[in-house]
Amino acid sequence: MPVDHKSGHHQGCSCFGRRDFLKIASGATAAAFGGGGVLFADNARADALTKELRDKLTPDQIIQAMKSGNARFRSGERKERNYLREQKASASGQYPAAALLSCIDSRAPAEVIMDLGIGDIFNYRVAGNVESADILGSLEFACKLAGAKVVLVMGHTACGAITGAIDNAELGNLTGLLAKIKPAVQATAYTGERSAKNYAFVDAVARKNIEMTVAAIRKDSLVLAELESKGSIKITGAMYNLETGAVEFFG
Repeated sequence: MPVDHKSGHHQGCSCFGRRDFLKIASGATAAAFGGGGVLFADNARADALTKELRDKLTPDQIIQAMKSGNARFRSGERKERNYLREQKASASGQYPAAALLSCIDSRAPAEVIMDLGIGDIFNYRVAGNVESADILGSLEFACKLAGAKVVLVMGHTACGAITGAIDNAELGNLTGLLAKIKPAVQATAYTGERSAKNYAFVDAVARKNIEMTVAAIRKDSLVLAELESKGSIKITGAMYNLETGAVEFFG
């Protein structure tokens, strides 16, 4: 998996999501993330994140860029992007800013709901957004070797994996996967009906599962925990609402 290669850089990109990252890297204020076009003092544009630009970003700035991208998605103001140029610009090297652990649900594609492009993030998808040794190894590669600065665990409302864990569903290898979610079912404080038919409870368990997965990543990966303790990365969670299209970041 080659990482440290010279990346492409072109003029005239119309990708607003990319401009967010570039604008932050050039010292823009958070207020620049709103609607309208983004102007650069040097009129620079890029079709993919370069190492130089990515390395200028802080974890909080990267999270802010994702929040702003989701705001554009919810408002229907996502800008057209040239995926072919992004593909060509990133072909010789990748410098993603974040690594996401998200669910396989087809309605929650991270790059779309946060208006991101090719080369912006690593995205690991598994039902119920649970961690495993393989996932941890992938996250360690993303952050320690490839330079990503945010680890984001993103769950979503009305999650089928959560309902399966609540109902004690069993099916081949899925049984073992759902077993990783069951501790969150038990740990969820909820006074109403504790069943898979109660979607308020399902969503409460999903939130708890995100929180417990974030804690497990810190506990089970000394590599990531050390990076976070030094301020090099930030490990946090988020919840995507399938009905509203909003991503709620936990911190």
